[in-house]
Amino acid sequence: MWIDNDFPKLLGAELYRPHPSYIVEMAVEPVVVHDFAKQPGQTVQLDRYRFWGAPGTKDSRERTADQTLGTASSRSIVKDKVLVSLKEYTGPADPTDTSAPSTFKVARETLLTAQRLLLDTGNLNVFHQSIGSLTLLDDYRRWRDRVFADELFKAEANGAADSTKGGYFYPLKKSKAASAPFLTYAAGESAKFDVKTDLLEVVKDMRKRNVPTFADGYYRCIADPTAMMHLRQNDAFREIARYAGNGMVNPMQPELAPNATFFRGMGPAYGQAGFVAGQPVMPSGFLFEGVRWFESTNLPEKSLQVTVTDASISSAVTTAAPMLFFGPQAVGVGIGGNNAQILLNNNDDFSRFIIMIWSLFAGFEILNKDFVTVAYSFVY
Repeated sequence: MWIDNDFPKLLGAELYRPHPSYIVEMAVEPVVVHDFAKQPGQTVQLDRYRFWGAPGTKDSRERTADQTLGTASSRSIVKDKVLVSLKEYTGPADPTDTSAPSTFKVARETLLTAQRLLLDTGNLNVFHQSIGSLTLLDDYRRWRDRVFADELFKAEANGAADSTKGGYFYPLKKSKAASAPFLTYAAGESAKFDVKTDLLEVVKDMRKRNVPTFADGYYRCIADPTAMMHLRQNDAFREIARYAGNGMVNPMQPELAPNATFFRGMGPAYGQAGFVAGQPVMPSGFLFEGVRWFESTNLPEKSLQVTVTDASISSAVTTAAPMLFFGPQAVGVGIGGNNAQILLNNNDDFSRFIIMIWSLFAGFEILNKDFVTVAYSFVY
């Protein structure tokens, strides 16, 4: 047999390998529950924990010597149960209809040649390139990355973000009107997201509504390249963003780099992905104003009918570049069966082809909209 039984397992293992081009899941750190027994149509329970709040005063917690503590009502852990329905997802999609299924087909001769090349060089990446399976892997990674981004975008349903709830945030903290133009920027008002007038407001509101930070003490933001360009027009932001690409400093010689705090990545600009010994390295982002920043080219651009006087835009549909600000436990994923895997089609025309798909039993859901702020910067 020209293809062994381990081929789909080896290729399927690549589905789990993170890739620096798709960073949303890595940045989100989703709550994951994996139940091997569950199948599509069944549900997986995700727990969303909350603090009790209302700490009271010093006097309210004071106890006297003759007071009996054991008779008081006890409190339990506060949590919300989120049931996620599992569904079956496959790829690739039909080239003419993205909602219809398709398959990935490789000719026998192509795979035989690639197998010989793998034996000669031992380079698995070249093997995947030569048979085109990198395209299949990229399809899965790109799709999964967009799914997590789309879950974060659901926070917009909360309305305008403020100090009590998450939601959307437009420059100058404007709220959408009921009819077009949904936003109006008068003369002298900028519709581009600004560090001083907008970023500080977003971070302040997240602090006020007690959004927890990640383990490193920071919130995270995934920004569209256009939004990142607007932010880098601020001198302070540009100064910080440029440091992350200079490589890892020597912690034993901090005097060589007073700004060593910002040397977080081993890649090029913005602390994004780089390469070590020819292997891709996941980005570490960079820090600014209490936020760890990442850039993604896989975020969907949105559009809205707005008026921007200084740009001579009058009630016209205008593109807006997104920025997703969030804390931990914002998104959850339930997984059933064997997780993501490569499946082969037995109808291979007398072993002349190998026909395969990727398959996943899973459910994705935003767990707490108040932990997310979806900000925009209009493009003009």
